[in-house]
Formats: sequence, C-alpha cells, structure tokens
Amino acid sequence: MGSRKIIWLDVTDSTNAAALTAGEQGAAPGTVVVADSQTDGRGRLNRSWLSPPGMGLYFSVVLRPALAVEDLPKITLAAGLAVSKAVEAEYDVSPQIKWPNDLLLGERKFGGILTETGSLQTIPSGQHPLVVVGVGLNLFPPEGGFPPELKERATSLSLHADRKIARELLIEACVKAIEEMLQRLEADDFPAILSEWMQRDATKDRILNWITPMGKEVTGVSLGPGPDGLLHIRDAEGAVHAVLSGDVSLVGKIPERQP
Repeated sequence: MGSRKIIWLDVTDSTNAAALTAGEQGAAPGTVVVADSQTDGRGRLNRSWLSPPGMGLYFSVVLRPALAVEDLPKITLAAGLAVSKAVEAEYDVSPQIKWPNDLLLGERKFGGILTETGSLQTIPSGQHPLVVVGVGLNLFPPEGGFPPELKERATSLSLHADRKIARELLIEACVKAIEEMLQRLEADDFPAILSEWMQRDATKDRILNWITPMGKEVTGVSLGPGPDGLLHIRDAEGAVHAVLSGDVSLVGKIPERQP
C-alpha cells in the first residue's frame, strides 16, 4: 500500500479509538488503523458493531481536514459516498446510503461509517482538527448466518460481489476515495458531493420514523439531506424537521396513487 503507514492489529477495542490515540500522538494524516476484529466496535448512537474475526473489514483513517468546525459533520456523508463508490468500482455492485452513515446492498446493511473528532478545544495553533473516519464492512456472513435480530436487516459484500474479495486492495481503494472526497470538501465542492449522494439515497421520498434526542417521535416523508448535510423530514401536517441526531428508521414506501 505504498508509503502509507498502516497499523495492523489482530484485535482492538475500536479502530476509531486507536486511530484517535495515534493522531493525538502525532500520526500523519492518511495513517490507517486496521483490525481483524473489534471487542467494542461502535456505530452511531453508541450502538455496538458486530466485529467477528475474519468476517469483516474494520479500519479507521487519521485526517486533519482544512475545514471549519461547523463543516465537520459533512465528512460522514462524503465518506459514505466515497466508500460506496469504491466498493462499486471494485465489485460491480450498487450500494445505497441511508442517512447519515449506513451502507446498504439490497436494502440490507453491509457497512457503516463513524466519524469522530479529537478535542476541538485544544487544537494546537496552526493545526487543523483531528478527525478519524471509521469504516466497518461485512465482507462475509458469520458462520451459521447472522444472529436472529440482524438477519432481516444485515447482509455481506460477498453475497453480492462478482469476484473474490481482496481486503488490502479494498482498504486502499476506500482510503484513497475518502482522501479524494475530503479534498473536494476542502475545495467547497459539497453541493456536487451532495448531488452524487442523493443519487444513492436509500430513503428519499420514503416514510421515516425519527425519535428525537428528547424522545419525541416524528413520522414523515424523507426529503433527503439539505445543503447543511442535515436530513429533512416532512410530517403529515407539512412541517419540515431538520434532523441533526437521534434514531431514524425506515417505515415504508409512499403508497402509489391509483389512476
């Protein structure tokens, strides 16, 4: 993988945690932490990410983006697009993205993105904020299949790919795509990135259920993310809600109108 620094771990609690530590200790942007398995793999909303050995690809890349703090949330959307395009190019599949960070094949999740930042209060003078982008991909189904609570919602790349999966090549393709997408973000190309993202939006014009951080339930039609990167949902009364955080789930499709 060229001159890129790769930190290979048999097992770790979380590649994001390891990458944050590496970044805080001076690791150069582009450094990648890869683990064969994670004991505390994390997803959005502090959910666990099933990370058994030999079944998936779990890695995090250290970044120092030249972006304003308020633009950092856009990295998750950009990284999701980057990884989906890399996987599509390598394996002739058509991943979709469920806001903000789920990667889907056949409407089932096979991957996710988790972006985390170092301390934003202690950024050294002249440096950009430390950001790590973690990627988890299900490459193969677990022996015996996915657990009952996941089998209707999860899938793996090998069930859809047209060729044998090469982990190292896939890591390099994904990291390169993430870095190139970050360069586009730094060049204020987010409108074009968002347009590409919308072409892969798994929930556009579909009915979503959103549990706000305060526990309120909102059901409405997904309008997709806006220029700020936030998801927008229109409820039955016509009010549009901007979703920054909380739990979003797909309820169903909008019924087709009868002629």
